[in-house]
Amino acid sequence: MRGETKILGILSVLALSLVPVAANAEQLAGNDLKQFVSGKRVYLATPFGGEFPLNYKQSGIVTGDGSALGLGKFLAPKESGKWWVRGENLCQQWPTWYDGKATCFQIRKTGERSLNWVRDDGRKGKARIEG
Repeated sequence: MRGETKILGILSVLALSLVPVAANAEQLAGNDLKQFVSGKRVYLATPFGGEFPLNYKQSGIVTGDGSALGLGKFLAPKESGKWWVRGENLCQQWPTWYDGKATCFQIRKTGERSLNWVRDDGRKGKARIEG
């Protein structure tokens, strides 16, 4: 459990940019949210200036790869999990990341290729999207 807690902490730090959510952002939900991320790669901004890529495949599989950020010393740098949309939330679950627990996010579109996210535990950040 100690290693899994360490992973959770590292991923939280990497995914956080702790910026306020823009007031004019468009809240996405349901089909709009699914279409916005399906088949796309989302790059989470990290507080250290790098980006953490997540690939949301149309099949419902999500892959993450922190190799470029040097995460191999702390956790499995690559992992595949599943993603789904539930109402206003984009949810995902990884086999080992976040201790295998599902996490959900509210997504606010801030531009054609940008978004802000708020995780169900209150953490928030920014990302860009391609694809």
